[in-house]
Parts: sequence; structure tokens; C-alpha cells
Amino acid sequence: MKLIGNYLSPFARRVAVSLNVMGLAYEMDKIMVFEKPDAVSEHNPLVRIPTLVLDDGDALVESYAILDALDEMAGDEKRLTPAAGMARRKVMKFSAVAVGTMDKAQWAAYEGRHRPEDKYHQPWADHNDAQAMGGLAYLDGLAEDAGDAGWLAGGDRIGQADISTVVAYSFTKKVRPHLDLAGECPALTAFVERCEALDAFSSAPVPG
Repeated sequence: MKLIGNYLSPFARRVAVSLNVMGLAYEMDKIMVFEKPDAVSEHNPLVRIPTLVLDDGDALVESYAILDALDEMAGDEKRLTPAAGMARRKVMKFSAVAVGTMDKAQWAAYEGRHRPEDKYHQPWADHNDAQAMGGLAYLDGLAEDAGDAGWLAGGDRIGQADISTVVAYSFTKKVRPHLDLAGECPALTAFVERCEALDAFSSAPVPG
């Protein structure tokens, strides 16, 4: 398999870390879409990352759909989101909060990155920052409940809720450095530090 994207993208990174956790072999094709759109459009009409090209040449698009397919490929012993029931709904909810946090941090960062200086709208950036912090505060509560060695949705091993949460936090810290994540979310900060030290995360690092 070939994963098209880069580790700065939280959506691509959560797929990469998930592949690492599940022990599924893949090649990372590190591409910035704005620099090489043709390399992505060949496989994805939306020209978005992540895009996962399977060994048979078929391509999967959008991180939620890619992760769903990977869970099916990995089977019950390795899947990161439970297949059914309350356990599945819990992981889906926690993951959705994490992905929403990624979205909001990205929109806040894009306000300064893609608009001319005279068009920058501080209230819009502040609104998105507040929503991102709301998501992280919720996840901080889950981390506090999980304690020093637990996982956000319970269970005895890392799951998608954990992966998406860690990626969301680290991305927000990278692109919105003025936000006091350590001060506002101390339990989550400790949880992220524990997870980022794992090989599955450290081998797919956020660029410095």
C-alpha cells in the first residue's frame, strides 16, 4: 500500500499511525498538495490527502473511509474501532470530537495562511480556536478518567479514539502555538506525551 500525504496533515497522520499500530505495511509518499496536485489527482478527484493506494491499484479517500476499510482488512484482533454496539458508538463519538478539533485548528491556521493580511478576520480565527479548545477540554476529561495507564474509550489496548486524540492535540499545538494546551489540558498533555513516545507515533512525527 502507498499512503499519499504528509505528517503535518492530521488526517494523513492518523491514518499513518493507525497503519503502524495495526502492523500493516505501507509506503509513505510525502506530498504537499499545493506543491504537487497532479500526484494526488491521479488517484483522488478531490485532490485531497490522505489518499491510500492499495496493492491492486484501487484508491481509498478521506481518512474516516480509509480507516473503516483498514479495520475490515485488519480483522477483529487488530481493528481500532469496535465493529458494533455501545463500544463502537463510544469510539466513534470520541474520534469525531478529535477530528472536529483538527478541523477547527486547521481553519484557524488557514485564516492567516491563505488570506491576504488585509483580509485576515481575527474574530473568525478566535471562533475556531475556541471550538478547538472546547474539543480538547472534552478530551482532557477523558484522559483524566483514563489515568496514567488507561485508554480513552477503555479496553486493554490503544484504539482509534486514542490515535485521533493524540494527533489532534499535536497538530493544534503545532499550528496554534499561542494556545496554552498544557495549562488548559494537563491530563491530556500527559496522555499525549505517553502516546507520542510510542514507536507507532514517533515513526510518523509531526514536522519540526
